[in-house]
Amino acid sequence: MQATLKTNAIFEGVGLHSGAAARLEIHPAPAGHGILFRRTDLVPAVDIPARWDHVTPSKLCTLLDNGQGQTLSTVEHVMAALAGTGVHNALVEVNGPEVPILDGSAAPFVKGILRAGIRMQPEPLRAIRVLRPVELREGEAYARLTPADHLEIEFDIDFTDEAIGHQEKRLDMANGAFLRELADSRTFCRQADVDAMRKNGLALGGTYMNAVVVDGAQVLSPGGLRHDDEAVRHKMLDAMGDLALAGAPLLARYTGHRAGHAMTNRLLRALFADPTAWTWETCSPDLADRLPGAGVAAYSFLVRDELVAQ
Repeated sequence: MQATLKTNAIFEGVGLHSGAAARLEIHPAPAGHGILFRRTDLVPAVDIPARWDHVTPSKLCTLLDNGQGQTLSTVEHVMAALAGTGVHNALVEVNGPEVPILDGSAAPFVKGILRAGIRMQPEPLRAIRVLRPVELREGEAYARLTPADHLEIEFDIDFTDEAIGHQEKRLDMANGAFLRELADSRTFCRQADVDAMRKNGLALGGTYMNAVVVDGAQVLSPGGLRHDDEAVRHKMLDAMGDLALAGAPLLARYTGHRAGHAMTNRLLRALFADPTAWTWETCSPDLADRLPGAGVAAYSFLVRDELVAQ
């Protein structure tokens, strides 16, 4: 079955790059609605579909464009939270051009969604089944989708900074794995990158509290890491949000090697450009139980990185 929220979930913070105050509200939506963003600061308000074919190139985040020049940036964390909690239908209102960064992870969005509650809808849910491998390569980086009976994400990264280094992880995203393993992992960067971005008028809302900032072997953010491999977990979180722009749950294994937002989007474009590589599938109860959001309505975050069943 499809699902939406029981009531509104509201979030307030600042945009990571603009530094401007930002407010985001997630509203329930009818079955078949999908995820739709609405810029309420524009007159009249502008709708921007949360879909792969509305992504426009951006190096630092996932940027949506309605095709008429109106954009919304940094949607990946809230998209990951919606996918990870199994919300298929929602109207997401934002009062500016950028989603609030909050603590740099998806955990605040997940907490807000769970507090609002998840309501099942009687209409059947369709998933996108990948039928054959699709791969993109760019230098040493690559991203790949291969057939699987549920969503799996595998990622590896390699940074010269000792605080990050080489990290790799693979997860079956069923049974609330996103909430337990990935949701609280924060975006990360190097101090030198922060300095360069600020010189170019970016990362104006970034702080040591909403990003993991490293400098060589040092973790500069107070409290250190939430996980020893927090960096690769966050890359998997980003991939989860970017894959959610497929418009329906994916039945596939995603493999990313030094991949980023743009490569994951190009991978989705390659998938949907080949009608022999995918098909729609109506979810049986057994299949629905293997999707990322199955059963998560029974959970709440009680502390920063611990999930306990109610």
